[in-house]
Amino acid sequence: MRAIALILCFGLLPLSAHAACNDEPKPGVDWKGCEKQRLILAKANLKGALISRADLGGTDLAGANLAGADLSGASLERVRLSDADLSGATLIEVTAYRTNFSGARFVNADLTRAELTRTNLKSADLTNANLEKSEFSRSTLEGATLTGANLTGADLARTSLAGARLGGTRFNNARMFRTRLEGVDLSGTQGLTQPQLESACGNGQTKLPPGLKPGSAWPCAKE
Repeated sequence: MRAIALILCFGLLPLSAHAACNDEPKPGVDWKGCEKQRLILAKANLKGALISRADLGGTDLAGANLAGADLSGASLERVRLSDADLSGATLIEVTAYRTNFSGARFVNADLTRAELTRTNLKSADLTNANLEKSEFSRSTLEGATLTGANLTGADLARTSLAGARLGGTRFNNARMFRTRLEGVDLSGTQGLTQPQLESACGNGQTKLPPGLKPGSAWPCAKE
């Protein structure tokens, strides 16, 4: 009994012991550290939910309302989040390998250091999102809105930005090895450098900020 009292006093129980893992999906639900794999939660209302460090692998959350939710450190591998609302959500250090975020809304969301390798973000709205130091390698951001987004230090290797809206987007120190920029309007972006463009793949239709020029190897050979 003394040991139990000490554990309770100093908060040494795991997160899942405090979370209500068996609670039904609802706004503000506490699923911190819970196992929520391969569930059907399409269009669920999870606004403001606490889902940090939870495992949602393989779960269907298409069209779900996750606005303002805390998913920091959560595993979202192979999750379906197409057309979901993640506005203002916290997704710091999430793992989202091969996750479907197509058409999802991330306005003002925080995805700092998120692992988004081979992720589908087609037509997603990332307006003013913080994507600093996130990993996007081999992902697609085709048709995405990145107006005002912060991609400082992000890894965009072999990522496609075809048709993306990039007004005010920050690319400071972003890794752009073979990033697909064919036909992309970069004229209103910030922080781009000539070495980044030399590493990326553009063409004659790519629009650049003043003072920069097309990469010497453009257009890139097909891989």
